[in-house]
Amino acid sequence: MKQISNKVNKLWIDGYEAVVESGIPEKTAEWYANWAQKFAVSIKGKPLRSRAPDDVYSFLADLETQKGFEAWQVDQARDALIFLYRDFLKFDLKLQKQVGEQGRKSTKIKKDNEEAEFLDRVISKSDLMSKHAKLYKQLQSELRMRHYSLRTEQAYKSWVGRFISFHGLKSPEKLGADEIRDYLDYLAQVRNVSGGTQNQALNAIAFLYNQVLKVDPGSFEEFVRARRPRRLPEVLTQKEVHKLLKCMDGISYLMSGLLYGSGLRLMECVRLRVKDLDFERQQIMVRDGKGQKDRITVFPEKFAPLIKDHLKYVKKIFDQDIEAGSDGVYMWPALERKYPNAPREWIWQYVFPATKLSIDPRSRKVRRHHIHESSLQKAVKAA
Repeated sequence: MKQISNKVNKLWIDGYEAVVESGIPEKTAEWYANWAQKFAVSIKGKPLRSRAPDDVYSFLADLETQKGFEAWQVDQARDALIFLYRDFLKFDLKLQKQVGEQGRKSTKIKKDNEEAEFLDRVISKSDLMSKHAKLYKQLQSELRMRHYSLRTEQAYKSWVGRFISFHGLKSPEKLGADEIRDYLDYLAQVRNVSGGTQNQALNAIAFLYNQVLKVDPGSFEEFVRARRPRRLPEVLTQKEVHKLLKCMDGISYLMSGLLYGSGLRLMECVRLRVKDLDFERQQIMVRDGKGQKDRITVFPEKFAPLIKDHLKYVKKIFDQDIEAGSDGVYMWPALERKYPNAPREWIWQYVFPATKLSIDPRSRKVRRHHIHESSLQKAVKAA
């Protein structure tokens, strides 16, 4: 985090214990303090109690447009600011009575959507979950039965929550095609989201109605679609790539070299397992790639010796984890049922493991997951 004033630091250091005592988990409280500090320094010279709902609005809107922030992080920031004013500062910001006027250009969206626009940003996740907990459980169950990825699951749950919040926490069963069109038009015309983002929201809502609620919401195909921009890709020259790689070292250098030499996608590289590397044939097996397809790609000869040395280091970590009683690596559920010992076998371990053990969000088992993709992205950006 960039420079934070001593005053802001003292505010949150003094109140930290109170935040935890309120029932919020310690780790969550830590992130709440982080977001509150970011918001505090976002407007220099303006005390927290002097700020208006539009200031909260602008802060969250800015997060949504910045690269590197995902939907769940914006939700977390929103919840943190609600807690900041309502529970910590005990200050009535009167958010629900003051809604910013910027961006409301659509004539198709009803006037009462001004309040819904606010709700889409600042309704507390706890309020949403307490009222629709059963629906979220059904949504999660249907997504996992169909083997959707964890990221897709998180994205769909986020969009369903935003859709419900937009309509004042009403039950989706009471909403129809008109309400769906209103929300999708709002995304395109007010929020100015990209075509891909709007399509993802539509897919999430369609999944909710078709697979979870088992109802036909009617036709809503005539909503305003956000245009997909057509851009030409910027490709580095061979000389530029070599200059970039020279500015990197360690694991980030190895991963970047594999990306460039083998044509792997970022997440394909991050999710590589030991058995996917064929040193003899100089091939890499990509399993469950984009579109859930397997493929074989080349293993860049230059990096083979470096990867072998790296695997010796990874093997030591693996042995320590097994000795400590770790549950092993994540496996596809059907494969784990067939081969229950596979998660604790060396060949199934990630080539680029995380530095720490973590709790699997689905099974709640303690595992060593793969390295987070953002670490490589940050290294490339720094280089």
